[in-house]
Amino acid sequence: MAEPEKTDEQIVKEVIAGQVEAFGVLVQRYEDKLKRYGRRFLSSAEGIEDIAQEIFISVYQNLKSFDTGRRFSPWIYRIAHNAFVNTLKKRAHDPLPFFNPDVLFPHPITPERPDRDLERKEIRELLDKSLQKLPTKYREPLILFYLQELDYISIADIMHLPVSTVGVRISRGRNMLKKISNKSDYL
Repeated sequence: MAEPEKTDEQIVKEVIAGQVEAFGVLVQRYEDKLKRYGRRFLSSAEGIEDIAQEIFISVYQNLKSFDTGRRFSPWIYRIAHNAFVNTLKKRAHDPLPFFNPDVLFPHPITPERPDRDLERKEIRELLDKSLQKLPTKYREPLILFYLQELDYISIADIMHLPVSTVGVRISRGRNMLKKISNKSDYL
């Protein structure tokens, strides 16, 4: 009978106890996820590999401060969140990646229209520009919720906010995006 897969928290305990090679399991589990997460903050893939490596170095260096009674996932996302936000601040003029318009704006685009691809591209460009207009405090929870598919509790852990504040920010951010998009000729 196969041994059940160890939890992240169990692996952290092993690493802290001196089994350094176990850290590689955490890297395997989170590397692709963190890179995808980073692409939602940063417009180009340039540097995401390096930032991901820096995140893992930071995680390893701070592993002893991790409370193994809590979930590891929000903790590593918090470190990643800080790294990507800091990079985003440094690259303030780079455009952000865009949201899937079908998720935020339930205005169906008729599939039989010949200009559908062009319209989708225009909507994505609009959303990209619209996201830049949102204050960071609304943009970040929208990215975590819609693009990383995290629940409110995990977002609250990552952003160090009450769960109710996360809900309010997602709702307000979504409404701000809708208002911004209504000022456009695209929608």
